[in-house]
Amino acid sequence: MSEKTPLLHYRLTSSDSPPANVESTHSGSKDKSVQKLGVVFGVVVPTLLSMFSVVVFLRIGFVVGQAGLYQSIAMFLVAYFIITLTVLSICAISTNGALDAGGAYYMISRALGPEFGGSIGIMFFFANVCGSALYVLGLVEAIMSTFGVPEEAVAGPHQVLPSGYWWSLLYATTLLLLCFVVCLVGTHIYAKAIFIIVIIVAAVLATIFINFFIAKPIVVVLPNSSGLNSTRVSTANYTGFQLHTLEGNLLRDLKNPSYSIPRGTLAAVLTTFLTYNLLSLLAAWSCDRHLLQKDYSFLGDINVWPPLVTIGIYSSAMSAAMSNLIGASRILYALAKDGLFGGVLALAKKTSLSGNPWASVLASWLLVQVVLFAGKLNTIASIVTIFFLLVYAAVNLACLALEWASAPNFRPSFRCFTWHTCALGILCCLVMMFLINAIYAFASIAFMLLLLMLIHYLGPISNWGYISQALIFHQVRKYLLMLDARKDHVKFWRPQLLLMVANPRSCTNLMTFINDLKKSGLLVLGHVKLGLLDGLPSDPLPSCYDSWLSLVDHLNIKAFVNLTLSDSVRHGVQNLLFITGFGGMRPNTLVLGFYDDCTPQDELQGKILLSTGHDLDAASPTADPREQWSPFFPYVRCAEELKDLPDHEYVSLIADAVKMGKNVTLARYFNQFNRVEVLESGMKVGGYRGMTGPFVDVWPLNLLQPDSRGYVDTCSLFLLQLACVLKESRAWSQARLRLFLCVESARSLKEKEEEAKKLRVMLKKLRISAQVQMVEWDQVVALHWQRREGLNLVESAQNVERRERPDEECQEDGFQAFPNNDALLTDEYICAVNDLIRGQAGPQPAVRFLYLPRPPADTSRYRAYLHQVEVLSRDLGPTLLIHGVTPVVTTVL
Repeated sequence: MSEKTPLLHYRLTSSDSPPANVESTHSGSKDKSVQKLGVVFGVVVPTLLSMFSVVVFLRIGFVVGQAGLYQSIAMFLVAYFIITLTVLSICAISTNGALDAGGAYYMISRALGPEFGGSIGIMFFFANVCGSALYVLGLVEAIMSTFGVPEEAVAGPHQVLPSGYWWSLLYATTLLLLCFVVCLVGTHIYAKAIFIIVIIVAAVLATIFINFFIAKPIVVVLPNSSGLNSTRVSTANYTGFQLHTLEGNLLRDLKNPSYSIPRGTLAAVLTTFLTYNLLSLLAAWSCDRHLLQKDYSFLGDINVWPPLVTIGIYSSAMSAAMSNLIGASRILYALAKDGLFGGVLALAKKTSLSGNPWASVLASWLLVQVVLFAGKLNTIASIVTIFFLLVYAAVNLACLALEWASAPNFRPSFRCFTWHTCALGILCCLVMMFLINAIYAFASIAFMLLLLMLIHYLGPISNWGYISQALIFHQVRKYLLMLDARKDHVKFWRPQLLLMVANPRSCTNLMTFINDLKKSGLLVLGHVKLGLLDGLPSDPLPSCYDSWLSLVDHLNIKAFVNLTLSDSVRHGVQNLLFITGFGGMRPNTLVLGFYDDCTPQDELQGKILLSTGHDLDAASPTADPREQWSPFFPYVRCAEELKDLPDHEYVSLIADAVKMGKNVTLARYFNQFNRVEVLESGMKVGGYRGMTGPFVDVWPLNLLQPDSRGYVDTCSLFLLQLACVLKESRAWSQARLRLFLCVESARSLKEKEEEAKKLRVMLKKLRISAQVQMVEWDQVVALHWQRREGLNLVESAQNVERRERPDEECQEDGFQAFPNNDALLTDEYICAVNDLIRGQAGPQPAVRFLYLPRPPADTSRYRAYLHQVEVLSRDLGPTLLIHGVTPVVTTVL
């Protein structure tokens, strides 16, 4: 599709076209099946029959006799209140877009996602299967009560059918086979059959109403039986009082579902409501209560021609059985077509030339036959009712979620609903479930949750749209607006990192480490794609996002992805620093890989990463990973290839970030970092097997400027804070911080201890647990150009005073400038510092934190600056060089 494609094209193709993985069995005929059912045959008639069924003939008198007229009407009001709330939700969803086969399953799955839809769909399918078996068994009992040979009494002339379990099973199988044949032929034959049945039922009801006025008083002989309490009466009433949403199951066969469902369903609900209440009134006014309590079939006994009511009972039960059977087949077909259960339901996708899913009908028929072997009507009735109520609750939940998400595309033409009706419908359905049978209610909810988890972890990825994403967006937007950057405070500071990634193939180790370093903060993966939009036919970035998000999922990191297109890396990074984030969630720290001559390593080679987008076939287990990812993640740079970023531009990135008030972190040698090995092995290396947890070495002194030996400037405290944040993460909770204090041997032991004590006091005030180690570096300092010129490196009284006031220092201290005479800073001195760091006794640290000086103001000295930082960190293993510009710690509560 393109921008010139009509808007209706998506709606039409998305609903009528099958998924790409659905195989056609008859040259596409099943996808072009003619839809001929209208409002009457497709909605009104099936709904009337499913709501009437046998309850109108066998349970009206029972309910009125047991509960009384007023309580009976109250029961009808409660039942119809629940049904009406659900009908409003169904009408809203069905008028919001093109629908397909599957009824409530289709609505729920497209609204709440495949997890909810699949789990509810399976339960809806079993509810229809059990419902069909329930009505078949009920019909057999009705037939046997009339034509069956009694076990004790003398058989009448019309009681000729043998009785017993196997005989009843044979009769039920025969009736079910008849239903199967009708459903197998197709929905049009079914529509004609139920039309004949509805005429019969209507005629019987008409004679019943007339009989109340013309029949003379008669005497009826009653059997002995016991009464039931009100809860049992309500249960019995509601069990046969279900809106099966058959019109939803037959969506694929309706001419215009959005038009037919609201009008047909509401008309049928109103008709049945008036019929039930009118029958209750007439029965209460004309019949003795004892008769209503003892005789379930009193309508036949008082009718001018009793067999007519019997015909109505048989017809309504037969239609209800067929309705459930064809409904189950359509749900199974929809589940199979969506492929939520893989190849388990593959055969159910088979259809006839006319588009009738015969395989689903056959499977549903077989399962109903299995249920018939149980033969326990009461148990089946409770299960069916609870399953249907759970489905109704899910339909209301789907409508509620769509309404709360406030998505612009949710604008149904049916507007007679609010979120209040949806929420009330959910509550009423759940309450009724537990009133009917609390054990079955708990079991059904547990079964639904189990299915939901299975589909979530084992099911395929769908492109239906997830309502959870819309709800999350709605809530996140609201809270982001409440997150005011003007209310930021240092005591609530947290790392918000922008990690620039040149090629994800060579940065996965760094990504996982920075994910630990962010703790509960923000991590954004940034990438600059070189190019100008003027010379491209379209934006190349959207096609790359799926691969980046798949990589985030594969690495199991919590990160956002932000890509940009720019003519240079520097301009791209500037753009990302300016625009990344929303409100108070903006990066405060820039993380860059180090600029050196190391050859990048492909850390993704040999790994299969699954895409979250539509291109799933490319991620087959047999595919070559390099070929699979080459369109979005290019191969790593070879040693002979030139870098996209010159060295002076790299230093300019650091300077730009500092100008923007961002902290800067340079990460080096993380191609040698293996998170799993570091965290699992701890420090079981170098003979230190008695220790647990990796070591993290912290050097908070500007080693390139030894005359600034204060440990309390902004940069040093920021470095300490990041090390502490790393230790607070769950994976690094066993890590040990080692803080190195550089001292000169010329000082007395008391002075050294006093300096170490001051540092420990500062760490205690900042609640940082670290081991302080003193390091004598006289030989290193002797190589510094200032010492060679005879300058005193002892701190001035002003610096000593500033060290005594760490809190004020955090707010007032400026940037640590690069020495003006950097040309005098020899490689010999820097190498000596490097040897000092590498030569510390003890186990090798997992990572080192070093002080990064601020870049010089003179851009001509950028290369010298980068060279000195490179020599300083050479061969140190995984190292972070950190420059902080914002206060991040406080001792104030």
